[in-house]
Amino acid sequence: MLVYEKKRRKKPVINEPGWSVDDYYQLPEDGNQYEIVNSILELKPSPTTTHQRISHRLERILTDSCDNDYITIHSPIDVILSDIETRQPDILMIHRSREHIIAEHAIVGLPDLMVEILSPNSANRDRIMKKESYAWFGVPEYWIVDFKNEAIEQYVLENDGRQYDLADVFEADDTVTSDRLPCVSFTVKDGLKL
Repeated sequence: MLVYEKKRRKKPVINEPGWSVDDYYQLPEDGNQYEIVNSILELKPSPTTTHQRISHRLERILTDSCDNDYITIHSPIDVILSDIETRQPDILMIHRSREHIIAEHAIVGLPDLMVEILSPNSANRDRIMKKESYAWFGVPEYWIVDFKNEAIEQYVLENDGRQYDLADVFEADDTVTSDRLPCVSFTVKDGLKL
């Protein structure tokens, strides 16, 4: 009978400081999702199946209505915001005139829209940390999708470019629109239907 020795593997590091984007790309592919937040490596738990179904549906709706003008990409995809900050939004959109920021390994620059879908383990992170980070680096528009409450919060950069204003909260039967993304037009119910 063959006996295999179980090798002990070191658990992924969570909240370890001192990381750069170069360090990040040296990580082995282990099936986990990581982000670097102000030089701190963070492990992201896997999303729920409901989260993934909503993400797929929204990505499809945005692609179908905006494909002529925008490239729509869903997670996992790295967005490099600086040498010490990478993020993996659930969905992002980039105007075709700016597709030069799409590199083979990541998005290197600011998407026109970043979307996060709330999960029980991500709500504070999405509402506070990511919102502040995306505003600080200058992402023009940010949506928080709250499927439990059938709502999409739309944030746009203030004139100074470092904070978001809550532009709108779209609920259930409301049609989601965006001044910055004129091709966007769908009802919240349709976008969040499972």
